[in-house]
Amino acid sequence: MSERAANCPGCGAPVRFAWSSAVQTACPYCHAILVRHDVDVEKVGQAADLPPDASPIQIGTEGQYADRKFRVVGRIRYAWAQGNWNEWHIAFTDNTNGWLADAQLTYAVSFGRPGEAPNVDPQALQPGQAFQFEQRNYIVTTITPARYEGFEGDLPFTTAGHGQMLFADLKTEDAHFATLDFSEAQPMLYLGRELAFDELKLTNVRLFEGW
Repeated sequence: MSERAANCPGCGAPVRFAWSSAVQTACPYCHAILVRHDVDVEKVGQAADLPPDASPIQIGTEGQYADRKFRVVGRIRYAWAQGNWNEWHIAFTDNTNGWLADAQLTYAVSFGRPGEAPNVDPQALQPGQAFQFEQRNYIVTTITPARYEGFEGDLPFTTAGHGQMLFADLKTEDAHFATLDFSEAQPMLYLGRELAFDELKLTNVRLFEGW
């Protein structure tokens, strides 16, 4: 994962993109939201401070998925009626990327499948509805209206215009899962697996009193 550097157009400080294909990051000095256009960096807003949480994961945490090593380079935080959760942007050593969901001690790694989302009306989705992806049968388990709370680190897209959005989670009988993300005009499909914390082999985690 080769880093790329730029200067913040807001304060002039040096900014490093930990993932070379990152599109959006935040200046660590003035918290300007920075969007990269090829070699140019544009300030598009100001990043709000994220509320504290009890996740052991942080920017710079390293781990492993299916014998592939990754590093956490970004985070999006969402809130819903019963709490909140983190979607950690993870970058692998071959410069591919994915997401590590972290919600109430449940962890899952997934990868975007551009253009593979089914043509479905999100308002018509119902728990128990069945879909098939990659020859596996998935059942809709939850449909979650959520609110974007903020981000940190490097992301593969811009969060401009994110506010209220809808997610549908689907599961198989063997720990595979899918998410239908309706935050954009074109829905996005993510496929992955749920994992136990120890399976991720995480290092450089946050330490809490009593650990």
